[in-house]
Amino acid sequence: MSAAQAVETVFRIESARIIAGVARIVRDVGIAEELAQDALVAALEQWPASGVPDRPGAWLMATAKHRAIDLVRRKETYARKLAEVGRTLEDTAPPAEPAELADPERIDDDLLRLIFTACHPVLATEARIALTLRLMGGLTTQEIARAFLASESAVAQRIVRAKRTLATAGVPFEVPYGADREARLASVLEVIYLVFNEGYSATAGEDLVRPALCEDALRLARVLAGLMPKEPEVHGLAALLEFQASRTATRTGPDGEPVLLADQDRSRWNRLLILRGIEAMRHAGSGPYSVQAAIAGCHAAAVRYEDTDWTAIATLYGRLVALIPSPVVELNRAVAVSMAQGPEAALPLVDALAREPALRSYHLLPSVRGDLLERLGRPAEARAEFERAASLTRNESERALLRRRAERL
Repeated sequence: MSAAQAVETVFRIESARIIAGVARIVRDVGIAEELAQDALVAALEQWPASGVPDRPGAWLMATAKHRAIDLVRRKETYARKLAEVGRTLEDTAPPAEPAELADPERIDDDLLRLIFTACHPVLATEARIALTLRLMGGLTTQEIARAFLASESAVAQRIVRAKRTLATAGVPFEVPYGADREARLASVLEVIYLVFNEGYSATAGEDLVRPALCEDALRLARVLAGLMPKEPEVHGLAALLEFQASRTATRTGPDGEPVLLADQDRSRWNRLLILRGIEAMRHAGSGPYSVQAAIAGCHAAAVRYEDTDWTAIATLYGRLVALIPSPVVELNRAVAVSMAQGPEAALPLVDALAREPALRSYHLLPSVRGDLLERLGRPAEARAEFERAASLTRNESERALLRRRAERL
């Protein structure tokens, strides 16, 4: 591996920790990212000649922190900043002596501050997602744009505006406590959940699954679970993503076509991820993500599709509806009811949901209704529902599947 490749690899792995460590000094995630990039440039200039250091991550961290210190010292408000960060500035070791900077407990604290800052509710949801992937996931603007089928310039502007908003609003670089903590944690969990879902079932484009996004979200969930071991809902989210990710490889066929849950080859489900999900469930609670994880766990426990405990799943969906009343959750409950009690028991539930404004353009509503009508022996009505569902989805793979189901009838 060349020095340049080593720099790129190490920076991709350590960038979140470096930005977090520097942000503790400068109290601005935008400036912290720029200083981290400066350290990257320094490594690209020096490592080819001097060789890759024994502890490359610590070298980058120390270099970035020293540039942060120089920046703070140059500012007119140096005295106030120095008092604010206390002895942190003076105790920061130079690049040649990086041992103190590798204190894992301090770095973990900084990472926790960074993720809470990037996911601050003052930012719009799209901005939180882009900034989190940039700062915590180490993704480039181009990679984020490709993942969400957006233009690179639009994503770049979104990130710049997010950093500016954080600075203008004076968002503190800290972990919230008290009443603010629950709301802020909910924002963090939502961002990770949305990133995973976009990878697991893309809302638009030709591909149904974007595994890289799933992997990024899963990694963030694991990091957060390690940083907040006493938060049950954090473990609930981690368990949910582990279970869902275990099925990713079987959700599409050789040509990228969707494969329904009933037709998936369960021998190819990732048993290691399922075991990790089971372990995370031991620390989960009773919140929405934990209940969804329990539902996913029921699917993971079934060796065959016919072994699925649909009664338990329907009961869990009932509990989820009580926690987060939502027509989408009600639709999922109706599917479970249809499997546990038959399509005739579920069709009235689905018909009632057809009056929900939020589901008016939701393609899965006519898709589920079409499935129920097909099972009830009403093919003409089922075909019309599948055709309507195909016209509503923006994902090309799903549209092709729905059209095939309509044509078969």
